[in-house]
Amino acid sequence: MSTYKIYNFMGPRKIAAMFSVVLLVISIGALSVNGLKFGLDFTGGSLVEIGYEQSADLNKIRDQLKGVGYEDAVVQTFGSPTDILIRLGQDHDPKLGDKVLSALQSGETQVLTLRRNEFVGAQVGEELREQGGLGMLLALFMIMVYVAFRFQVKFSLGAVAALAHDVLIVLGFFALFKIDFDLTVLAAILAVIGYSLNDTIVVSDRIRENFRKMRKDGSTEIMNASLSQTLGRTMVTSLTTLLVLVALAVFGGEMIHGFAIALLVGVFVGTYSSIYVAANVLMAMNICKEDLMPPEEKEQEVDDRP
Repeated sequence: MSTYKIYNFMGPRKIAAMFSVVLLVISIGALSVNGLKFGLDFTGGSLVEIGYEQSADLNKIRDQLKGVGYEDAVVQTFGSPTDILIRLGQDHDPKLGDKVLSALQSGETQVLTLRRNEFVGAQVGEELREQGGLGMLLALFMIMVYVAFRFQVKFSLGAVAALAHDVLIVLGFFALFKIDFDLTVLAAILAVIGYSLNDTIVVSDRIRENFRKMRKDGSTEIMNASLSQTLGRTMVTSLTTLLVLVALAVFGGEMIHGFAIALLVGVFVGTYSSIYVAANVLMAMNICKEDLMPPEEKEQEVDDRP
């Protein structure tokens, strides 16, 4: 008798597949129409850091900068409410920091300090974009090789399909809502790949184990049993991770806001894909006991003669 409740996860698998297709179509459409709104890390531009004596009002700073012609200025706190980082898509100007400081100092009773005035070249941003994309593709390829070696080729295809599904949806989310895509978001996407892979490996391990143990059951029953057995672990991991990410998104400041949002979307989608994308691909490829059963060892004949 099993001590856990078995849920019929594979019952609505066709509906789940359609839902995934809709999400992917929306994501690809958003990426095609809007594209990613690359941040200064990728496009190049200027960084100006201003120090305040008291907590600064970000909205007021944005209005001040718009008033002097810096319409595209991105203003955020940098470590503390008194440290302000301003990102501008401006060409290199050694005196840009002084101009920004002068614009912000006007009407202020406190003394402001210019702490940094740096320029990130477009060529550097382009290299970061290319290397980040290549790094993501290399990670997916190595994961495919590992899963194929660790489990079986069908599991490898299912795992990579789930990871590609997660990455595309996170990228589509950022394209759809036109959220800045910078290096912190790229780091979050790589973290999503690791999170989703970990969940998929746990589920795959249980599926392989049950295919070898539950020899009288069909593939659907084995899938349902495996997903039900790992559901508790999946939910606990996801919920505790989400609690941390919600705290980061709300209280972490603008510097890591994109990072937290990317991980929030990625954890939701990664949990879903571990159940319905990876397992769905296995069912579509007709995974069966013969794919996973170890080769039978031939019994050695024992010679009882002296």
